[in-house]
Parts: sequence; structure tokens; C-alpha cells
Amino acid sequence: MPHACLTLSLATAMLAILAVVPAATQERAAAGKADQEAGPTGPGYGPSPDVSNPQKGGILPTIAWARVEPWPQGKQPVAGKGLTVQAFAKDLAHPRWLYVLPNGDVLAAEAASTPSESWSPRAMFQNYVMRQVRSISESANRITLLRDTNKDGVADERHVFLENLNQPFGMALIGDRFYVANTDAVVMYPYKEGETKIVAEGKKLMSLKVGHHWTRNILPSKDGKKLYVTVGSGSNIAEKGQAEEADRAAIHELDLETGRSRLFAGGLRNPNGMGWEPQTGVLWTSVNERDELGDVLPPDYITSVQDGGFYGWPWSYWGKNVDDRVQPQNKEMVAKSITPDYALGGHTSAIGMTFDENSKLPDPYKGGAFVGLHGSWNRSNLEGYRVIFIAFKDGKPQGMPVDVLHGFLQGDGDISHGRPVGVTFDQSGALLVADDAGNAIWRVTGEAAVSRAKPQN
Repeated sequence: MPHACLTLSLATAMLAILAVVPAATQERAAAGKADQEAGPTGPGYGPSPDVSNPQKGGILPTIAWARVEPWPQGKQPVAGKGLTVQAFAKDLAHPRWLYVLPNGDVLAAEAASTPSESWSPRAMFQNYVMRQVRSISESANRITLLRDTNKDGVADERHVFLENLNQPFGMALIGDRFYVANTDAVVMYPYKEGETKIVAEGKKLMSLKVGHHWTRNILPSKDGKKLYVTVGSGSNIAEKGQAEEADRAAIHELDLETGRSRLFAGGLRNPNGMGWEPQTGVLWTSVNERDELGDVLPPDYITSVQDGGFYGWPWSYWGKNVDDRVQPQNKEMVAKSITPDYALGGHTSAIGMTFDENSKLPDPYKGGAFVGLHGSWNRSNLEGYRVIFIAFKDGKPQGMPVDVLHGFLQGDGDISHGRPVGVTFDQSGALLVADDAGNAIWRVTGEAAVSRAKPQN
């Protein structure tokens, strides 16, 4: 009899899923094209977003997604005004994060999400959607080295740099030591400049909790003595209990000399991108906020990160706005919550982030941060699916975002050919963009730079 009950429950869950899918498709088609034309604007963006109207979700979360199809021959994303784009590399396996070595070699971490093992209707539905948008796929679990030997902006050599990893993401080189952030650990390898494959065994430096948010980024301190390590939450709003969230939703500081680590900042639901703001030297990060408070709340964001700072999760969002779904409440922690610096819209999935220290892009793409918005799947209209630039002045973001790369959505938003994630600059000052769903890396330059590179007749 228990098997019959289980079968009935699963059947009920699948019927619920099938009932919601057509509605999601209609919402998507109605809003996708308008979103792409409007660009990254509105009350959910900027230093003072509107956070006044939270809306609690129902049994199943709000879902709308674009079906992922490969880039057609001759098609590519659309570059912003004064910019041009070309493919640096194609036919990769879910390239998620990028790192440029001192000799100019580009490393791409190829990894993907794994499905939830839960049999709940919510988990089953989310697994289904994640497969549709190619967030869940077979994980290559490797780092690929790409080399552009003739400097034409296209990789002409490809090597497996490291393999048999566990969902690798963040990478960093300090001297002759190469660091990788797997989903479960930070690992160090010896490195020799110019080599195309590391065969030595890695040394585990720090164990990390696994599950739910799997990406782990790392960033060296300016003096190379420490690594900053991001670890996302193990749930949406700590519904599995606070004990499960210990050492998660945080940035850790790892002392490379002693091997000891400490919590640097907490309350950051899913921090990913990190960078040192050039003028002030302050650490910044990009963060994905919680779900099921409506289409626009809470906004994802970028923010400066204070040593010892707390940014709200799970008890509050955007400063001291209480999430009353979280029980028990914690007024003391809410009172400590720091308001982030700059909102990036609800559920846009702000992941990649880099500052333009090495940029050769023209105005207005100077003096600020570049952010990869991976794109929503859990709101009624699609949002994100683009790379944006945010101008900075005196170490703080100014004005509204400017499009750098869009056109990942096609038609009325029912199809996506890609989803931008990691962003970084190559040695020539061009912006590289990892497109995991499109299995590509795009290279963005100024139009003048491209015209100079073309042979003269």
C-alpha cells in the first residue's frame, strides 16, 4: 500500500506540473520580447529599488522559462552601442567561469548543476525546468585551456587543463600555485607557466558544504596571502533549519600560510562574482536573493562587503525588510542587516562580475563594473539574459545599467540560444563572456579595435 500512495503522489505532482507549464509559456511569450527591448531599467534597479510589495508564492513557485536551443549558424548575441562581439570559442561543455593566466591563456571551468534528489512536487518541477534551461546537464567537471596563438581574438588551441574535478567554478593563480574551488573543497595544484595540462595531485586546503547552491568562487587578496571563498545557502530561506546553514550564505577568508579560515561576511544568500573595486580597494560581490516573494522581490544585487558584515539572509532582505516566512524570527540579526549598494532586478541571477581595470572598451563602458545576468526562470516574465555595465564614481555605482551584450533571447522570448555567466578581461582588454547554455565564450571589443585588427586591402 505505501507504494500505491507514493505512485499516487507522484502522479498528482506531475499533473500539477503539466497544468502549470502552458501558463508559464503564455506569460513568457507575452513578456519576453518587451523585456529585451526595454533593457535593464525600472524600479528594481539602482541604489534605491522599490521593495514595498512582497507577494508570497503558492504550492508551486511561479515559473517561466525560455527553451534553450543551440545558436544557429551565423547567429550570435547583440553587442551594445560602440561595441562588437565575436566567438572566442564554441562547442564547449557548459562553460561557467573564466580565468586568464599571465601568459594570456584562457581557462574555462566546465560544470553544471545536478538534479535535486527530493521527490517533492516543488523539487520535481524545478528539476524539470532546470533541464529545459540547461542548468541541469551532464557535468564535464573539468577546466579547459584555450590559447589564441595568432592573436586574432579566436582560440585556435584547446587542451584539457584539469579533469576529474567536482563541479569546478572559481580559479586563481598565485605565484606557482593554482587554486580551484570545487563545490566541496578548495584545492591547490603546482603550476608551471605555459603548461597545457596539470597532472600532479591536488592538495585540499578547505572543505566546503555541498548541496543546493553549488558554485564556489575564490579571489586572492592583493598581497596573495589569503583567498576569499564564496559559499551559497543550502536552501531558499533556511527551511531545512539553521544548523544546515552553518558556514553557508557567506564569504570566508582562508589564510594560505596557516590553513585556517574564518567567516568574513554573512547573510549573503548566494554570492558568486567577486572583485576589488579599483579606487577604494574594497571587496565587492554579486548575490542571488531568495525566491517566492513575487516577480520583482527581492532584487539580486552587487554590494561592497564589510569585514564582519551581515546582509540579511534569511531573516530579512534589502537591509531590514523582514521576511516573515522565516521562523523563528531574529530581531537582533535583522537590526544588524546592511543594505546592499545596488539592485539588479528580481531573479535576474546576477552571477559574473568584474571591474574594468584592464578594459580597452570605449566610453561609456569605463570606470565601473560588468555583470553577467544569467536570466530568470522563476518569475512570470523573463528578466536578465544579458551582460550589463554599471558606472562607478568615488567607489560607488552611479545611474542605471547600460547594455553590453544581449540578444540571448529570441522572438517573443520562447527560445534562448544562451545564458551569460562569468565575465573577465583578456590581456588585450577585451571582455570575455562565458555562455553556459550556448556552450560558447564571447569576446566583446570596441568597434575601432576590431577595424584596426582587420587586414588592409
